[in-house]
Amino acid sequence: MNTDSPGDAAPDALPLLYRDAHLVVVDKPAGLLVHRTALDAHEQRAALQLVRDQVGAPVWPAHRLDKGTSGVLLFALDAAVARTLGAQFESGLPRKTYLALVRGWPPAQGLIEHPLARDPERPSAGQPLLEARTRFERLASVEWPFATDARHATSRYALLRVAPESGRRHQIRRHLKHVAHPLVGDATHGKGAHNRAVAAWLGQQRLWLHALALELPHPVGGAPLRIEAPLDASWQALLARGPWQWDAPLPAAMAAPK
Repeated sequence: MNTDSPGDAAPDALPLLYRDAHLVVVDKPAGLLVHRTALDAHEQRAALQLVRDQVGAPVWPAHRLDKGTSGVLLFALDAAVARTLGAQFESGLPRKTYLALVRGWPPAQGLIEHPLARDPERPSAGQPLLEARTRFERLASVEWPFATDARHATSRYALLRVAPESGRRHQIRRHLKHVAHPLVGDATHGKGAHNRAVAAWLGQQRLWLHALALELPHPVGGAPLRIEAPLDASWQALLARGPWQWDAPLPAAMAAPK
């Protein structure tokens, strides 16, 4: 494994989590597109172009993260490896783990089985519903001293470790909304009052979803590969705003970056 980044990294260089002759994995910051799109035509920066310039070679995205999501992002360094990775993700072979801040106090653990339409941005009428499964485990809970409605003087939130077992678009966001524990900072599927209140409490606004770890067989040779993305300064600031009540051990990837 080679995780060394160039000594004279460009100002736009993304943190390099892993690189070999076939793959490169970076830690995508929140707010960065994976690739340019007409839906965000004003955005001139995207991870695809930044990583291509950083490694000095063409790259192929193996999967995608929403613009607001931070964390592990995998690229192939040639088209054949990209096809192998595509088949792996299509079959659901890679194991993905996310960290999420949600409204309310969900159960200690759970499985969300709720079919989803392929495209969440279009009316569901006429779209086939696809099987979708998401597991979650509550890591910690907190009650903060601000109100989001007239009925309660405080507001409750929880940190979840989330593992999607299928790869539907916006699956985590849509599933957490379905069980009435939407992601904080999600302007589409979340609750505006909570998004605004937490942003004011923490002094920052973002989608509170982080791709914490990715496990898969290496596409060339099949050796097991696990890549983790440490929490950035915004997540560390969140963890500092307790008092958190921990239900499970702190995952290694949640340690402060060195």
